[in-house]
Amino acid sequence: MDLMSCWLFLVLPLKQSWQKWVNDRAAYQEHNPFSNNRAMTVQFKKEEEGYGKPREGSETERRGMEAHTHVGKEVEELCQIIASIGETGEDGKIKVTFGKLFEKYVNISNKLVGVLMRARKHGRIAFEGEMLWQRRDDHVVITLLQ
Repeated sequence: MDLMSCWLFLVLPLKQSWQKWVNDRAAYQEHNPFSNNRAMTVQFKKEEEGYGKPREGSETERRGMEAHTHVGKEVEELCQIIASIGETGEDGKIKVTFGKLFEKYVNISNKLVGVLMRARKHGRIAFEGEMLWQRRDDHVVITLLQ
């Protein structure tokens, strides 16, 4: 094998691999809103399918699905705790005050208010007000809906 053939055999695939990486990266940066490339060729529209969602199969999508599953488990755990420490009201639904729930739940997690907000968003619980604050809202009743 002469020197030129050896060079083509060893260096050419490396060059092609590097060029593919460069091209893929440039294409990725066209879609990256945080890129320094100010003249983005791709403009996203809210009406388009997939707007505001990570690319399929990406690490971002995988992490998002894991987070969704984790939060779902926390909401389920919260509902179980409400069911175990709450009292059945006249309407047959289980109720607990925020103060009582906070005392019990703070030993398990420091994210009670965030999990309460998520549970309410998904129709699992109901309570008055937008946000609950320790001590100020200890009297607010939280109702388990499901």
